[in-house]
Amino acid sequence: MFTIEKYSHTVKESLQRSSEELIQQIRKTLDFNYYDQVDLLDYTAFIQPYEISVVMYSMDRNANEVFYHGSESNIFAGSYDLMEDVEYFNLPDDEEDDFWTFYEQHEEEISKIETQIMVDWFKDCWKQAGGERVKLPSYFSFHDYDHCFDLKNNQWMTDGDKWLN
Repeated sequence: MFTIEKYSHTVKESLQRSSEELIQQIRKTLDFNYYDQVDLLDYTAFIQPYEISVVMYSMDRNANEVFYHGSESNIFAGSYDLMEDVEYFNLPDDEEDDFWTFYEQHEEEISKIETQIMVDWFKDCWKQAGGERVKLPSYFSFHDYDHCFDLKNNQWMTDGDKWLN
């Protein structure tokens, strides 16, 4: 039988198994020599059923990804894949119908909990990686989601506000 508590616990445990890999990948992004046109870092999560991928984008204040076309090889701009298709929930085939019935009954609550678990996980990994030392404003968001999490100020904000700060 599925419960919100069991589901939450399973998601937390599954993400924790990938924490060290995420910490190492975040550290790499913190050591990049960013092109001077980069105004902020946008770590974006892409969610598929039971999987999460995270990509870091170097952005300007006009909500455009910044690219560097110069000849210096040590300057970074663009995107960087931190993690791809990390499983955060494993569902046996014979339980799929029961799970989706449970999920549909509690979708709003599960969605809020799942979002917070993922943000907390990323935020903790970012801190352990030394994220505070990066000079650029840094945000964690979900693809096509209206809110983002300001990693430097430890608070939620609308996605549009990050372009104004």
